[in-house]
This record gives sequence, structure tokens and C-alpha cells, in this order.
Amino acid sequence: MPERPRPLLPLWAALLAAAAGGPVLDLAFPDVGWWPLAFGGVALSLVSLIGRTAWGAFGVGLVFAASFYLIHIVWITRYLGVVPWFALAGLETLLSALGAILIALAYRWMPQVAPGRWGRLLALPALVAGLWTARELFLGSWPYTGFPWGRIGMSQSESPLAHLASWTGVTGLTFVMVFLVAAVIEWVRLGAWRDIRSALPAALAVLLLVALPAFPTVDAGSARVGAVQGNGPAGYFDERERYAVLQAQLDATAPLIGEDLDILLWPEGGIDADPTANASVAGTLDRLSDTVGAPLVVNAATERGEDVFNTSMVWEAGQENPVALHDKSHPVPMGEYVPDRWFFEMLAPDLIGLIQREYTPGTNPPFFDVAGIGVGLAICFDVIYDDVIWSGARDGAEVYMFQTNNADFRDTDENLQQLAFARMRAIETGRSVVNLSTVGTSQVIAPDGATLESLPAGEAGAIVADVPLRTGLTPAVIIGPAVQLILGWGSVLAVAAVAWAVRRRRTTKTPASEEAGVSVV
Repeated sequence: MPERPRPLLPLWAALLAAAAGGPVLDLAFPDVGWWPLAFGGVALSLVSLIGRTAWGAFGVGLVFAASFYLIHIVWITRYLGVVPWFALAGLETLLSALGAILIALAYRWMPQVAPGRWGRLLALPALVAGLWTARELFLGSWPYTGFPWGRIGMSQSESPLAHLASWTGVTGLTFVMVFLVAAVIEWVRLGAWRDIRSALPAALAVLLLVALPAFPTVDAGSARVGAVQGNGPAGYFDERERYAVLQAQLDATAPLIGEDLDILLWPEGGIDADPTANASVAGTLDRLSDTVGAPLVVNAATERGEDVFNTSMVWEAGQENPVALHDKSHPVPMGEYVPDRWFFEMLAPDLIGLIQREYTPGTNPPFFDVAGIGVGLAICFDVIYDDVIWSGARDGAEVYMFQTNNADFRDTDENLQQLAFARMRAIETGRSVVNLSTVGTSQVIAPDGATLESLPAGEAGAIVADVPLRTGLTPAVIIGPAVQLILGWGSVLAVAAVAWAVRRRRTTKTPASEEAGVSVV
């Protein structure tokens, strides 16, 4: 039996397919959002890997990942320039290319272990999809806290396929999507057109994606929420006077005075001073809460001892404030803190020197009880981390409030990509989401992903909405960690087992072949 299958494409064509696959995949994400193209991007990646050597797979994997990430996160250059862009895109590209080797080895080894039709149509696509998913999970957790920004499942936030995430989580959605593409590729390669049974694996994947409705959560009434987008000078490099961001929030809140609110929500960084240490700012928040007649959910940088935190707070008139705290769980490396600063300062001292504040990771739960309403939280990029979202749901969240500050990425598609993550979280958990930014885009999103209210980017404004509340946990929240464990480490163990089986077959066949006078190539 041959060591590896004949490459589906010559190397030059595989490199072209990989180079095209990245931009095609990026078009599936906002701001373009042509979600079916996610399948095309995955297909171009996989066909370029079939039959490749390890070095060949590394090369085409490198081209595919570079052509995707350099476009997908170009918004980093808005203020920070090309060095962080190339550094982050380059790291994601390198790690993705290493993962591509395992996918190519799966295409080489699995047909030797399971050479029959169903091995090709079922076992091989499952292993390929599992390894793709494992690569996503790895990129989303390492190095440091990882960067799970380009997950295939997240591209489907506005597609009719997103509902599967309420059963399997975004990880499971990625797996089923890649499985479908890999199964169709094998079905075409085998050419078993006349046997309708050969299309069964791909058909089952389509059925899961299309026919399975969102898991129903339980109606628990509604909460009247005011959400304020101040559009103040909240960017890292914005010129501003002291308290300018706070004043912008206060000005945009003024139209809400007299509204019958249950909660007033402000975005991340909506207060440009520490209200736990600044009596003037604390007094302003006390009066605001008293005037609107509702507790506030606000955010600011806070200091406790020598540590600095990115902190969301419940602030309520007449109480010992803040009533509750949540510190951001995953501060952004190279943005909110510098890991191994001594090393990176040797590489880019001027750039690293711009990052003066060192945020400490929070350990308190991403959940508030606000006047009897369970509120799940995620501060800015924490929305991309599954553990933060699932923790809030398990603690009793009836609605999510995501506070973010996109001011450093004005006029890019970063805010729309992040909004897509928020929409997927609504669908995944069966909860409404109030996604509020300092500068936009801010939206109230229903549990099914529909937009209930919206504010345009770059304008000050306020939303008042009766936001649906839900109880009950979706399967994604309950079994999500197990799905990740099985598809992540399970796939790595599976490819290791397949490699062992191939090696064993080779060693057991070699003596018999030599005895018969047959040379083995």
C-alpha cells in the first residue's frame, strides 16, 4: 500500500488554492459576511493538503493562514502600525501551518487503517474535522491566553446554520462544517455517484446544520434596559481633557432621565477615573443612579493595592458602592499588559513602551445580580472566550451585558467582527445580549440572534429596550467543555493511534514481504 495518496493538486496549484482560500474565508466574516463562503475557504484549504508531504503541508498551510490572518485582522494597524499586525498574524500563521501537517498526515494515514468506502467517507472526514477543530482550540488558548478570533463557527452568526451552536457550542459547529466539506470532497474523489448511500455522511451533516432548531430556553419576562454610547474620546491615543469620557457618557444619558428603567448600562471605559478611589466621580454616579431610579452597570480601570484591573461594577444610590465587582478575566496580551516585558522590550522598545498600564487578570465570576436580574458579563475581548460566557450562564444569567471599547479601531471592521461574536453568544446560550461600545456598533440582540435595537457607530446615543430574559441552560453550556475535550485532545489522540496502527501494519508486513523476496517501497 502506498505511503501517501497522490496529491490532488500539483504544488503550484495547491499554493494558489491556499492563497485564494484565506481571502474567501475572510469574506464569510463581517463586514462582508457572506457566510456560505466559509465552506469554500475550508474546501480550498483541504484540497491543497491532500497528498502533501509534511513540508508541503507546512508550506500550503502557511500560505492559507497568512492570506487569511493578514486580511482578517488588518484592523490592528489602525493606530498601532504594521509591527503588531505582522507579529500576531505571523504567530497565528505559524501555528496554523503546524496544524496543517497533522491534517495532511490524516489524509495519508487514515486510508491505510480504514481503506474501505466508509473509512473514506466517514472516518477520514471526522478525523480531519477534529484536527481542524483542535487547531482552533489550541490557537484560542496558547500562547498566553490565545487568540480565538478566526473560528469557523463564528462566521455563521447571521446564517440559518448558527442554531446548531446552541446544542454543540461554537466548537461543535466548526466540527460539523469542516466534516461536511471533507465528506463532500471524499464523495467526489470516490466518484460513487450511483450509490446513494455514499452521500449519507454529508447528508447527515447538512441535516444537522439546516434542520436542527435552536434549543429552547424558558421565558422569564423582560427587563427595561437603558444603554448609552457616549462616543467620547476613549481611544488609547485620543487627545482629551480630564473626565471627557465621563462627561460624554453623562451627556448621552440625559435623554433617559424620566424613563422607567430596571438597569442603566455604560460601556467599557465609560469612566476615565477610578470611582472606587475618586470621591467626586463616586458622587456623580450616586446622583445619576438616584436620578434615573435604577442601578448602574459601569466600567473603569480600578486599583487595589499594587494591582490594576479592568473592572465592571454595579453602582446603586443609597448603597455601599460598588455593590458588586467583576474584573476582566483575560486581559489582552500586548494591549492591556505585556507578558515577558523584558523580552519584548528588547525587540520593540518604543512600541512596548507605549503600554504603560499592566492589567491583572480577574478571578471573580462574570455575573451580577442586579436588583434580582441575573446578568452575565464579558468585558470587550472576553466575549471570544467560551469559559467566560458559560460561567455566567451557569451562575444564573438571564441576560448578557457585554461592555466594550472599540475606540482604537474606529472605521474598521473590528467592531462588526466582535458584534458577530456577541450574536453567536446569544444563539449559543439562548439569552438576549446587550452589546454596548463606547463608540459603536451597539446593539440589543434577541436570544435567536435577531437585532432588536441598534445604534450606529461613531455617534452618541442611547437605547431603551425591553430586553427578553431567559432561564434554562442550553446543551452547549452544559456539555461544551466535554465537546472541546473530545474534539480537541480526542482528535490528537486519534491521529496518534492511527499513526501507531500504520506503523504496526508496516512492521508486520515487512518480514513477510522480505521472506517472499518482495521489496517494500
